[in-house]
Amino acid sequence: MSSIAAHPERLLLALDESLDHEVRLIIYGRSAIWLGFDNPPEEAATTQDVDAIIPKDQVQALADDLRFWDARDAVNERYKSEGLYITHLFPESQVFLRRDWIGLIVPLTRLRLNHLKLFRPATIDLVLTKMMRGNDEQDMVDVEFIIRHDRITEPQLVEAFSQMQPIELVELRDAFERAKPVVLNLARANSSK
Repeated sequence: MSSIAAHPERLLLALDESLDHEVRLIIYGRSAIWLGFDNPPEEAATTQDVDAIIPKDQVQALADDLRFWDARDAVNERYKSEGLYITHLFPESQVFLRRDWIGLIVPLTRLRLNHLKLFRPATIDLVLTKMMRGNDEQDMVDVEFIIRHDRITEPQLVEAFSQMQPIELVELRDAFERAKPVVLNLARANSSK
């Protein structure tokens, strides 16, 4: 990895610096790939945003945490000219995850932080989150890396699909169905290597 701080690192360090109290964030997307895996693809370092999942029991507390939102807004303003943002903070009900996902999150410890406590979803849940835009090319490249890195198998994916939280929006269900055969083929191809 290069010595220049990657975009996710810069954003999260700036957010940590702007905070005056502990905040737990469960990040996903390319930021989670960059900070949550050994030898991540260099492209993950250039992602322009940090996305997070808010567990259902923390939605209201985070919504009421005005100091967090002020800190987030300050970071977004600071990096606006570079097109970098802390953007999507989704409640878990709007993200593809297994029902027991929260008990399986992985701590991210690469950054030295004072106030932020960072986590990512378990690897298989991270694959599920990448299926939200269907078979989006960039997301499938990320899925291929995740599957290869942690040797995710087709049977593991099929089991995970059966354990998912219900998907309410028809558009999201359709996206999932478009991504499913692609993701299963990636697992199949990886297991034959």
